[in-house]
Amino acid sequence: MLEQLFDLVQQNSQQAVVNNPAVPNEHNEEVINTLAGSITGGLQEQVQSGNINGLLGLFGGESGTSAASLMNNPIVASIATNAIGAIVQKFGLNSQVAGNIVNSVLPGVLGAVIGQLNGQGGGGVQGGGFDIGSLIKMGGGLFGGGNSTGGKDSSGGIDLGGMLGGLFGGK
Repeated sequence: MLEQLFDLVQQNSQQAVVNNPAVPNEHNEEVINTLAGSITGGLQEQVQSGNINGLLGLFGGESGTSAASLMNNPIVASIATNAIGAIVQKFGLNSQVAGNIVNSVLPGVLGAVIGQLNGQGGGGVQGGGFDIGSLIKMGGGLFGGGNSTGGKDSSGGIDLGGMLGGLFGGK
């Protein structure tokens, strides 16, 4: 499913990255990879810091899916800050250009993931989207999940690490 996230970043990056004269064409793919890495890294940081309720709220759509509401979410704001810093550092773009790229791409990507996880936009496994059932079954990968209990931890609760691991570590 990491490929699906990368595909969403690519789809949402056409105007902000590829058609952006401030981004040299030879860096387009690297900027897109940096954005995807910042998203997965930011989500991993949230899991490692124990912000499970924040992630459940984000992926449950509690913050909304509009660009403005998503960018006001503290998790998304943290991911954005890290992505802007990475783009400035790696590619020498000024922070305003990097901010415009991130503010253009990040809400679209996360909005699509949230919509697909919540059954909007026709995104099931068969449609190539994100499906909460498959996330629960997959586990493993980026967040170190991976269990044989169908996404439930040993106490009977939901294993968000395993669910998100399936999203970002499985295929």
